[in-house]
Formats: sequence, structure tokens, C-alpha cells
Amino acid sequence: MKNNNTSGRSSPAHFLVFGFVGIILLGTAFLMLPYSTVKGISLVDALFTSTSSVCVTGLIVKNTSADFTLFGKLVILVLIQIGGLGYMSFATLLALLAGRKIGISERLLIKESLNIGTFEGIVKFMKGMIIFVFISEGLGALFLTVRFMNDYPFGDAIFNGVFHAVSAFNNAGFSLFPDSLIRFRGDMTVNVVVMALIILGGIGFVVVDDLYGWFRRRRERLMTHTLLVVISTVILIVAGAFIFYFIEREYFFKNSGISTHEIILSSLFASVTARTAGFNTIDYSVLQPATLFFTIILMLIGASPGSTGGGIKTTTISVVMMHLWCTIRGRKDTVVFKRRIPEYLISRSLVILALAVIFVNLITLVIVDIEHTPFQKTMFEVVSAFGTVGLSTGDGAAGSLCAAFSGLSKVIITFTMLAGRLGPLTLFMALLKQRGERIRYPEGRIMIG
Repeated sequence: MKNNNTSGRSSPAHFLVFGFVGIILLGTAFLMLPYSTVKGISLVDALFTSTSSVCVTGLIVKNTSADFTLFGKLVILVLIQIGGLGYMSFATLLALLAGRKIGISERLLIKESLNIGTFEGIVKFMKGMIIFVFISEGLGALFLTVRFMNDYPFGDAIFNGVFHAVSAFNNAGFSLFPDSLIRFRGDMTVNVVVMALIILGGIGFVVVDDLYGWFRRRRERLMTHTLLVVISTVILIVAGAFIFYFIEREYFFKNSGISTHEIILSSLFASVTARTAGFNTIDYSVLQPATLFFTIILMLIGASPGSTGGGIKTTTISVVMMHLWCTIRGRKDTVVFKRRIPEYLISRSLVILALAVIFVNLITLVIVDIEHTPFQKTMFEVVSAFGTVGLSTGDGAAGSLCAAFSGLSKVIITFTMLAGRLGPLTLFMALLKQRGERIRYPEGRIMIG
């Protein structure tokens, strides 16, 4: 009997990898143009910047404000938007604007890229998603523009507002200010708008659609996925802010002399931004090792599936934790909100977590060996790249720590950002040849624990 899954046929995972790589290379070519930068840029730095933009990471090896021209900044902005939506979503937007029908193969790619479980209503879902994206970014840009008009000329205020709104919603973390958002640490408008955009972009479009349908009474109850995402997001934000404050209360907050109002905003912002956004309102180079370690955990967890953010995702860590809890209590099934989690999802979650931990540790060890940088700061940079976060302990100037890395280490970080944006499982499935099981062997008894 002929096997329909021939080895020569490319899977959706292959197309996703090739698509992202193609956009990155195109962005690199644009950034290499003489009118994209003020003083020119090397191929490695252009590739790094393009990857950081498309993978909505925010790590920088060049000062976005000072080293790029208006054209270069616009290129970065477009790359962020394409990367945040996903190139298939962006291509679908262009196809819909052109009045072209979406074919089966394109629907399959959209389903894979957005992690949607069904083909049903996928075009309608895409239209709603695109409308939601531009409404969110538009409102965010409006509020930020009005705020920036107090400090900048009208034209600069508009561009700053649009750029930071798009960057925030897509969880990119690119900023036109050399100190990111430190100068706005106590500014309620900037903090609230940016945090709201980060959260809206990071909870996932499936969750937004489900919440919208529930509020409009089109659905009797929320999906288990939505409940898990919302509750885990709230827990991570609140717990993250408290732990951040608890660790730094006798160090950074006590010595910096900032007000209680700024302490509350800084703690909340640090918790929100650590989960793939990358903006910062405090200097991470002066924080305690315990704070950096906790931030590494938040960055590794990241945002939620089908969102603009990266990381292993909130649902992955939630399923793993619930499986541990149920196993410890002697339960055969893993149950969440009175719903049983399928075994294949538990297995997939454990594989993703294991691959992520192994990957970031190996990359960290390699870069430490090449650059001879401190282990924790290097791991912070690697996890920031893998989680597509963009936070960094800095290079002593306006760049990320990796700005001082050699060309080889920058290429490694570039690959790490791509791996984090696509997801380790998707990437390895694309790189490794998939083979179905033809033989099922008898069980082997192994003692564990």
C-alpha cells in the first residue's frame, strides 16, 4: 500500500520555518541599504536586527533611535508587524484586501501558525483577528501620541506613539528612546497603555475571540483553554509583581529613592514585560541575582499560544504543573476545571519544557565558553532571546549584552531567537525527518524515582 506521506512532501512546519527565514533575509537586505542606517551596518548586525524584529524579540546591537534613519525605523516597524501577526496572517491580510480566496493549503498553514484546532470559520476568525489588532494598536497609538505631545513636536509624537504601540502589542520591546521606557517609570498613562497592549497581544487571539463571543452571549461558557490562559496570566502578573518587589525592596527600591507610586508601577511593569515584551522601566544591570533568576523563569514561560509573544507558553507550564499535582495526589487523570487533559497534550507539554531547558542551557554554555561572560547574565540574555523577550542586563551603553558579543555568538543568538519564535518542537520537527511508527515493541520494566 502506498504511503501518502512521502518524504519529499513539505510539512506545515517546514513552510513556517522557510517563511520566517525568508522574511528575515528580506529584512536584512533592506537594513543593509545605505539609506537605512546613519553610518552603515555589518551583515551580522543587520541579520541580528532583522531577526530580532521579525521574531518580536527586542534585543538590539544597534541603537534603534540613533543608528537608524527614518526609513530604517520604518523597516523595523513593518518587520515587527509581520512577525507579530505571523507572516501567514500578514499574507492572508494582503490576499483579503486583494479580494483573493484563501485556499486549503493556506488555511492549513494559518491553522498551524496560529495554533488553531479546526478549519471551521478560519477566514472569519482571521478577519476578526486583524480588526482586533489594528483597533488595539490604533487606540494605543492615540493615547501614547497624546501623552508624547507634552514632550515632543507633533510629528515626532505621532511616530513615537505609533511605533511604541505596535512594538508593545506585538510584544517586541523595540523603543525609540535610548533608555527604553525608564524616563516614563512613574508615568501612569505610558505604563498602563503599554502594559494593556502587552497583555492584549500576549493572551492569544483564540482567547480574545472566545471572550468576545462569551460577552456577546454567543457562547454559554468559556473554553477550558481560555479559562486556563486568563487565570494563569493573572496569577503570573500578580505573583511576579509581588516577588519582584519582595526581592528588591531592600536593594533597588530602597537605594533608588523612588516614590511608592513608582515602586508599584515598576513592580507591575517588570512582571508584565518579562513575559516576552522586553520594554523596561528599570535598569536590569543593577538588580539582584535572585531577581534576574526569577525573571529568567518568567521569560521562559512567556505568553500564551496563538499570540504575538514567545516562550514555552502559559498553558504548557500550567498543564505540567497540574499533571505534577495530580500525580502527587495519586490521580490517574490530569483534570483542569473538571475537564480531563488528553495524554498527548501532557506528553507534548513535557517535551516542550524539556527541549526548552536543554536548549537554553546548551546555548548558554557555548556562549560562555566563547565570550567568557558571567554565567547568569549570559543565561539571562539567552533566555531573553529564546523567549523573544528583549530584556538585557546591557553592554554598558544603549545596547543589549549581546551587542558586545563576537559575530559567531551573535549568529547563535539569532538562531536562538528564531527557535524561540517558532517554538522548539516546531523547529526540531522541521529540521528532523519525521517517521511514523511501524513496529510497536513490548513494554520494558524500568525502576524510576
